[in-house]
Amino acid sequence: MRDLLDFYANAPLLELGAEADRVREAKHPHGIVSYIVDRNINYTNVCVADCGFCAFYRRPKDGEGYTLSFEQIGEKIDETKALGGVQILIQGGHNPYIPFAWYLDLLRYIKAYHPIHIHGFSPSEVDFFATRFRMDARDVVRELKAAGLDSIPGGGGEILVQRVRDYAAPKKAGADRWLEIMEIAHEEGMKTSVTMMYGLGETLAERLEHLERVRAVQARTGGFTAFITWPLQPENTPAFSHMPKTDATEYLRTVAMSRIVLDNVPNLQASWVTMGMKVGQMALRFGCNDFGSLMIEENVVSAANTTHRTTIAEMERLIRDAGFTPARRTQDYQLIPVDAGSTPPSGALAAAAA
Repeated sequence: MRDLLDFYANAPLLELGAEADRVREAKHPHGIVSYIVDRNINYTNVCVADCGFCAFYRRPKDGEGYTLSFEQIGEKIDETKALGGVQILIQGGHNPYIPFAWYLDLLRYIKAYHPIHIHGFSPSEVDFFATRFRMDARDVVRELKAAGLDSIPGGGGEILVQRVRDYAAPKKAGADRWLEIMEIAHEEGMKTSVTMMYGLGETLAERLEHLERVRAVQARTGGFTAFITWPLQPENTPAFSHMPKTDATEYLRTVAMSRIVLDNVPNLQASWVTMGMKVGQMALRFGCNDFGSLMIEENVVSAANTTHRTTIAEMERLIRDAGFTPARRTQDYQLIPVDAGSTPPSGALAAAAA
């Protein structure tokens, strides 16, 4: 193949898409596109990381800051399960007021009273815990896992090139540290996803460097289940509101390149939450084999005035219209039989997502 950077920058869009689709077809030859029903629970929006691209966080003592109670989180889980949800994605800000025991008690509480798969605490949060509580990151991961954490999301990765992180998120885990924590999680027997948020002023070469670093970790550990990329949503952000929103072409080029480079990561997820349903559908022919989450609740992207909602019926129709067979899945990409459990009416899920 031609030079990857030249291919990314200059190949015709449909040529890029065709190559990515070839990789997808080789890895997923049965024509199935999966999705998950879950809920994103942001347990706190209080944060001292001060990321310039985040419209969601509030500084300590801000009147709009919050931390959810265990009971509030439990209610959200019960609602999720009633709507057919099989997982919660639980993430929050770097809140200096919460002790480490609170996180462990939360995990134990969920497993005891509202059992569900817990996909939670990004590498940036793990690094914050390690620094704040003077612990080794491996011990943090072990204690979270022992308390009930099932898997770790790929949030907080942005661009894994230190030049970019130095101006975009200087107070968060650096590129090397973020990848180190992911590798630790894999060594401790935990599966994780991995992400890239682009559009922060990085170069195409830096995006490729990000992908190649992810590929190198995957070659060592095999612990990444899926890769998700999406563009910066600049509205309402403290330092990036002047940046232009990416267009569909840029997204499709980037997702296609991700599939081509990350041929050792099994699954690639379409980001309809940021790009909308039609572009998400197109991404299924640009390397993606997964339509992501129905996302009963989402707060971070919507804080930047990007709000796309859907129903199971619409999601499955779009997958079929693209030429694939839809299938629900678990976090580890095990398919759920159609007759397993009760399927809530699509209207109920639409109402919950509103």
